[in-house]
Amino acid sequence: MGIEIKVPVLPESVMDATVVKIYAEVGDAVERDAPLMDLETDKIVLEVPAQESGILTEIKAEVGEVVTAGQLLAIMDINPTPQQTQQKPQAAEESQNEITIKASPAAERIAAENNIDLSTIPGTGKDQRITKQDVLSFIDHLKAALQQELTGKGAAGTTAGEPAVKAVETPSKAADAPQQSYDSSSERPERRVPMSRLRQRVAQRLLQVQQEAAILTTFNEVNMQAVMDARSRCRDEFEKRYGARLGFMSFFVKACAQALQHYPIVNASIDGEDIIYHDYVDIGIAVSSPRGLVVPTLRNVQLSGFGDIETQILAMAEKARDGKLTLEDLAGGTFSITNGGTFGSMLSTPLLNPPQSAILGMHNISQRAVVENGEIVIRPIMYVALSYDHRLIDGRDAVQFLVSIKQNLEDPSRLLIGL
Repeated sequence: MGIEIKVPVLPESVMDATVVKIYAEVGDAVERDAPLMDLETDKIVLEVPAQESGILTEIKAEVGEVVTAGQLLAIMDINPTPQQTQQKPQAAEESQNEITIKASPAAERIAAENNIDLSTIPGTGKDQRITKQDVLSFIDHLKAALQQELTGKGAAGTTAGEPAVKAVETPSKAADAPQQSYDSSSERPERRVPMSRLRQRVAQRLLQVQQEAAILTTFNEVNMQAVMDARSRCRDEFEKRYGARLGFMSFFVKACAQALQHYPIVNASIDGEDIIYHDYVDIGIAVSSPRGLVVPTLRNVQLSGFGDIETQILAMAEKARDGKLTLEDLAGGTFSITNGGTFGSMLSTPLLNPPQSAILGMHNISQRAVVENGEIVIRPIMYVALSYDHRLIDGRDAVQFLVSIKQNLEDPSRLLIGL
């Protein structure tokens, strides 16, 4: 009996998807729940699994093809004939000397972009699976070997008309597309790489929010000494109990959740001529992934403790790194936090994540001279920025909201008693 494998139902905000990988070929025996295809949307990569065990008899889509919800992707026979079931063992006997290479999707993309044979790279992952880091380390090794060879050989060792350096390019984190044009004949080479669906969507939304919202940013500074002292006192016990490191982000999430309840207009959004007030707090945390910046959402943060927040952040970060975030992980959110400080940013003006009306930007922590009780002392200071939609949020509310966050962080005991 044949069953049809179709594009799953997509959310209303996602119109279509692109086939980026096909895992099996016609005639392959496929186990139930094994991946058949990867579909890239403007938010995540969806994995289309086999609904039942059987033989793949037809493939109706190609890599690079744009598909829509409900479109036929493949056909499987879940009651194969004896002849069909024997096809794969025979093929296996013919290729018994071949080695099956296991690699993560990110590793395969990077290897393809750099024309690297995966069989030459030892895998360090589970069951010798080749990881993204394995490929990047291999590229670094090639670079070092090439540099050493050129150093010993000198420019005179190159052939006339041959470039002095045959560069091994480290791929951009945002370059997901497997095809690119590269002109190595020029002394000033250029590469043309198709923009990923995620980057296209990010560009579209950022331009949209700048055109449609009245964005204003207010700034403040936070003395992080009290938070750092609390982390030092509780770090080891916290990690033993919750299995997660006590980081700065949980303090900021709790401080924001508490401030959002005191200033509900910052947690609201505009829908046409109406204001939607959210009586819950769902905070999106901007994290980096191999495909670019994504914003998974922590739900009902107003009810969560530090342990729940840190374990959720850790789980989301791992899913983002492994490309396993779902549409549900990214949907919704009433407020966002972005931490440019992890990359060394001193100050920035974050852009809104529509339809949200505000976003908090964290920055790096620097030792600075401040005045306390009439004396100059050195303290760890972080600049914070709140960008907000001035159509909805008045300056007074925005400033007081940011001051509330500052007070909660400079005296974390306020988070425990709900001030």
